[in-house]
Amino acid sequence: MGKNKVFTALTGTLRHSEVSPDRSGFKVLDGLAPGDLLTWDEVSEIHSVRNGINQKNGVLVSLLTDFGRLTRCYPDFHGDTTDVIHYTGAGRRGNQKLDVFNRALLDAIGRGQSVPLFNKLKVGTWQFLGLWRVSAGEYVHEQINDRMVWKFRLERFSD
Repeated sequence: MGKNKVFTALTGTLRHSEVSPDRSGFKVLDGLAPGDLLTWDEVSEIHSVRNGINQKNGVLVSLLTDFGRLTRCYPDFHGDTTDVIHYTGAGRRGNQKLDVFNRALLDAIGRGQSVPLFNKLKVGTWQFLGLWRVSAGEYVHEQINDRMVWKFRLERFSD
């Protein structure tokens, strides 16, 4: 996977190209198939921040997960099928807030936009899980840590 292979995501629609970022600055790798393995350098072309929710000006850009294997405070998990993921919002300790990261996820519901999701398998190795849409979000009590968290329902996007 070369660094010059990117596509851009604009207001929730995907447009493929062989160029770097467009005027909006959103970047995503091109030519990827779900299951492809990437280095952090490749993932960071798209997901330019270390936290799990990447947003720009309040618009969701991309997401990271490890399904709670490495970061237990974010216990994401599949729903009834692998086409659904229950995704934990931002905030490690205490009650999560409706900050810019969680707001971007919540606002993505109304936009119907799809974003890339990357799964950290181990240090330096990431798996592209495809494009996903946020279909629901709720603020719920997490019993194990006795706190309020944002839980979002992600659904696999298919053309």
